[in-house]
Amino acid sequence: MTLQTIIEQAWENRELLQEQATVEAVRAVIEDLDKGRLRVAEPVGDDWKVNEWVKKAVLMYFPIQTMKTIEVGPFEFHDKIALKTNYAAQGVRVVPHAIARYGAYLSKGVIMMPSYVNIGAWVGEGTMVDTWATVGSCAQVGKHVHLSGGVGLGGVLEPVQAAPVIIEDGAFIGSRSILVEGCRIGKEAVIGAGVTITGSSKIIDVTGSEPKEYKGYVPPRAVVIPGSYTKKFPAGDFQVPCALIIGQRKESTDLKTSLNDALRENAVAV
Repeated sequence: MTLQTIIEQAWENRELLQEQATVEAVRAVIEDLDKGRLRVAEPVGDDWKVNEWVKKAVLMYFPIQTMKTIEVGPFEFHDKIALKTNYAAQGVRVVPHAIARYGAYLSKGVIMMPSYVNIGAWVGEGTMVDTWATVGSCAQVGKHVHLSGGVGLGGVLEPVQAAPVIIEDGAFIGSRSILVEGCRIGKEAVIGAGVTITGSSKIIDVTGSEPKEYKGYVPPRAVVIPGSYTKKFPAGDFQVPCALIIGQRKESTDLKTSLNDALRENAVAV
C-alpha cells in the first residue's frame, strides 16, 4: 500500500496506530516533510492544493510519540517532537536562539534569526525569518521572502481540509504583521508593518475610482497597509480593522526591501 493509503486508513480507524506498519508510515511522512520531499500544500498553476492526508499524518504523529528530555548545551526542553538538526549540510544559517522543529523544511540559503518554525512548515530558498518571527505549523513560505521582526504566521492542522497560511515568492512582510487562518499573500506583495489579515479579512483596493474588495487574499505585487471601515452594530457605528491596497510594488520599493541580499553577501557587516 502507498503511504497515503495507510495514513487514510489509520485516520478512519485509530486502532491501526497500534500496528508497527502504520507507525512507520506516519514517521516516513514526517521524515519526507522534514526533507522537503512532501508538502502540506503545493502550488498547482495559479492556485494551491492542500494535501489533506499529509496533515492527517502530522496529527497522528503526536500520539505515537512519547515525551522526552532534549538537552542542548545548558538548555533543556521536554517535548514529543525533536528539534531540527544538521543545518550546515542543508546550507541554512541559524542564529541563537532560533528553533525549528523536526518535520519542518528549510531550503538552502534560509536565514533564521532568533525565531521559530513549527512542524509541517515549508520555507523556500533564500528566505529571511527575522527576529521573533513565528512560522506556524504547516505554513508555506516561498523563495526570497522577508518575514520581518515579530511577524506571526498562524498555524493550521484542523480541520484537515483547511488551507494553511501561504506566502508566495518574493513577498515582503512588515514588522509585527499577523497573517492567519489560511490567508494567501501573492508573489512580491509588500505587507506594511502591523497589518493583520485573516482568512475572512476585508482587503480593499483603493487605488481606483471605486473600491475593489478581496477576502483573505492579497494579489501579487500589491502594497498593503492597515486600515479600517465603518460597520453598523446594534449599539451604533464602529470602526472595524481591514487592510488597504494603496498601490503596486515599484523599483523604489524593491530597493527598500533588499536587506536580504545585503545579509547574504560575504564580509558585509549589517
